[in-house]
Amino acid sequence: MNQIIIKSLISSLGLSLLAACSNAPAPSSASNSRYSIHQDRAPTRTLNISTIPEVIPESLNRTMAGNKSPYTVLGKSYRVLTTEEGYSERGVASWYGEKFHGHKTSNGEVFDMYLASAAHKSLPIPSFLRVTNLDNNRSIIVRVNDRGPFHGDRIIDLSYAAAMKLGYADRGTARVQLDAVTVSAARQDRHISQAAPLNSESLSVSLAGGNKYLQVGAFLELSAAREVSNQVEKMTNVPVVILSVNTADNRLIHRVRVGPISDPGEIRHITRSVVAANLGSPYTVTDTD
Repeated sequence: MNQIIIKSLISSLGLSLLAACSNAPAPSSASNSRYSIHQDRAPTRTLNISTIPEVIPESLNRTMAGNKSPYTVLGKSYRVLTTEEGYSERGVASWYGEKFHGHKTSNGEVFDMYLASAAHKSLPIPSFLRVTNLDNNRSIIVRVNDRGPFHGDRIIDLSYAAAMKLGYADRGTARVQLDAVTVSAARQDRHISQAAPLNSESLSVSLAGGNKYLQVGAFLELSAAREVSNQVEKMTNVPVVILSVNTADNRLIHRVRVGPISDPGEIRHITRSVVAANLGSPYTVTDTD
């Protein structure tokens, strides 16, 4: 009799477990994808623009990874350029972020939304681009290591960090100018000469190695750089200078910098003042950057 009762209990327990499994919710479609987030979004934590490292072009070691040509996405075929030299294009940029963060890019690198990188449909991977926001004349260099964008009329997808540096992360898109940067041209780009200072105080600024500066922005037009510099000068007694940098296509980009500054508290104070005046998002650089 006891054996009959035990068998009955085991049988009932097994049926209960089966019932529990059959009532368990099915996996969501997100879990069936390699992405855990349906809709792309900005990082959930605040990104300090001063922590975003500048991209310095380097010698390239390309493989077939990400460079298959032609390739097909969403039923449309694309061809990869044999070289990035001479590439120049103007159009709309978008950005991508947390949905893709930590996942592999087209050439097998891991996408990091906190670094300045980009996705492009036809440039060889990896390659380097100077991206200029035509709405505010800010300019940065990014590393192209992914493919896209494949929707709409966008010509490039920048990482969230790159969009932050260019000042359009909060809007989603921006009109941009793209210019390829080769390693030899990048070496030219790092030859910095001081443009005409805005006042006599700026003349005494020493560019000895290791000094810290706040970079407020980089501008194609000297008049725009001067306008921002004039406003920043009203916020601080620290010298404000304009440094002109030769780009790969022989243009000058005018960088507005405040410094040298040794006091971290002063750096924070000036940064808050500039952000509050909607003049940009300053970040710390050294005079060798």
